[in-house]
Amino acid sequence: MSKPQTIDEYLARLSSAERAALEKLRKDIKSAAPKAEECISYQMPGFRLNGRMLVSFAAWANHCAFYPGSYPLEIHRKELENYDTSKGTLRFPIESPLPATLVRKLVKARIEQNTAKQ
Repeated sequence: MSKPQTIDEYLARLSSAERAALEKLRKDIKSAAPKAEECISYQMPGFRLNGRMLVSFAAWANHCAFYPGSYPLEIHRKELENYDTSKGTLRFPIESPLPATLVRKLVKARIEQNTAKQ
């Protein structure tokens, strides 16, 4: 199977439940970062802002994952206590998409982090 070139191609390969969870995440990321551009990086869907990687996400065998980086997870760790996290990764059940408000906070923190680095 060829590597996906777009987020739509990536999503087309998933089950309907996985696709629904990641489409919601995609929509929430877009609303938090309207200027970000969709991309595929390391064969995963993601978003770039001002030429820099912002966030990415993926579906796995038993969960979905959102990759906002370690800084956003660190500053919002209290709100993430009920989630499975590791350095830069937030895993969630396919049937329980992340709340839009949480996605927005993590994306905004990532944007602030990238802006501070420039």
